[in-house]
Amino acid sequence: MLLELRDLHVNYGNVEALHGINLTVNEGEIVTILGANGAGKSTTLNSICGLVKASKGEILLDGKPIHTVPAHNIVKLGISQSPEGRRVFSTLTVEENMELGAFTLSDKEKIARNKEWIYDLFPRLLERRGQLAGTLSGGEQQMLAIGRALMSNPRLLLLDEPSLGLAPILVKSIFDTIRKINKRGLTVILVEQNARAALKLADRGYVMEVGNIVLADDADTLLSNPDIQSAYLGGKGH
Repeated sequence: MLLELRDLHVNYGNVEALHGINLTVNEGEIVTILGANGAGKSTTLNSICGLVKASKGEILLDGKPIHTVPAHNIVKLGISQSPEGRRVFSTLTVEENMELGAFTLSDKEKIARNKEWIYDLFPRLLERRGQLAGTLSGGEQQMLAIGRALMSNPRLLLLDEPSLGLAPILVKSIFDTIRKINKRGLTVILVEQNARAALKLADRGYVMEVGNIVLADDADTLLSNPDIQSAYLGGKGH
């Protein structure tokens, strides 16, 4: 098992956002977390990468606790996030954004190889490498956010709403790329509003409601679950 969350609680001030969730991710899997806005999905990702601290419970990577480790050291341990809303550095170029993603690496050859692979995944970024990130389209910024996250050579990639606000053709392209990334050996946790696309891509899924995990199963079972269909998939599955 690569990652395990055990009885994880997270508070924002007096408000408890996560009420003791348990979640596992195995090496090489794509695991999706589904749920409405405010369910606690982003908080879960932010707690894994150290941006918010657990008030109780444990986060284990390879069986070792990481919930007390500072966020920049969690990147060094092999966990990287492409955040919701992309959050690229708008006044820096595509290339500069990518290089910032490699801040934990000192091996220049490895950085160059990573960059080459990412430009191969996203040829549009190669075309735009000298352009300011703030002038890119939404789809290009999403590619850059994922590319920047990959520059640190992660073992576990956290993707928070990668399809949000994108045209359907770009959504398909982003999901195809996530599949390619996974085939290369990366483990992925995918938080996604587009539940059908996420479940078709994932091995397993968790459903969150107001800070609790209410359902966990393999992706095919969740896709055919009538409650999931009515809540997240707009009625009957196709």
